[in-house]
Amino acid sequence: MISVHRSEDRFQGGDQDAGILSRHAFSFGTFYDPDNLRFGPVMAVNEERLAPGAGFEEHPHSHTEIVTWVVEGELTHRDSTGHATVVRPGDLQHLSAASGVRHVERNDGPGPLTFIQMWLAPREAGGEPAYTVVPGLADATAPYELPAAGAALRVHRPAVGERVALPAAPLVYVHVTAGSVRLGEGGEGGEGGEGGEGGETLGPGDSVRITGEEGPELVAAGAAEVLVWELSA
Repeated sequence: MISVHRSEDRFQGGDQDAGILSRHAFSFGTFYDPDNLRFGPVMAVNEERLAPGAGFEEHPHSHTEIVTWVVEGELTHRDSTGHATVVRPGDLQHLSAASGVRHVERNDGPGPLTFIQMWLAPREAGGEPAYTVVPGLADATAPYELPAAGAALRVHRPAVGERVALPAAPLVYVHVTAGSVRLGEGGEGGEGGEGGEGGETLGPGDSVRITGEEGPELVAAGAAEVLVWELSA
């Protein structure tokens, strides 16, 4: 099954008076939808937009794999294990909260900040917190492996007309961060539209959840950037 979810249908949260605009793909905080709790290990996909000087002050996490992709601007990160970094477009940040960690996320840069933050459930609880930043993931030939959650992430930046084959996995989650792509050959109709050539066109913030499909692909309608999660059932 292929299910398309549009950016404008996401739950809008955050605090606009404080310069924070959040769009949530799944139930989150005060927003509860019993039919939209998670997709495999993926529990949250939040698009966060922070004005200069805005941010999330120190707050706790536990038993969560937190993966962050910066689309625009500079993300300042500090955590209770002593890490202090600035994450920029093209860098992947991974915070494994494990048994517990506290962190701060801010826009201390001069311009607007947009990032996609994805929360995945680990297969086993506990352990020690861990933190890493992977530069240039979009240029890497191998995906970023997240065995703790049975997941792997690829970042694709296809040129106009370029085809991106999606993995043949039990579950696949696609999120478009820039440009536009079309679901190409191999896609079947799902909740949200038809697949195949001339099928659904996806723009920034749109996502696709794919279950048990063989061989769907994306075709870039323009220069684009796409996050693709390969997930265990």
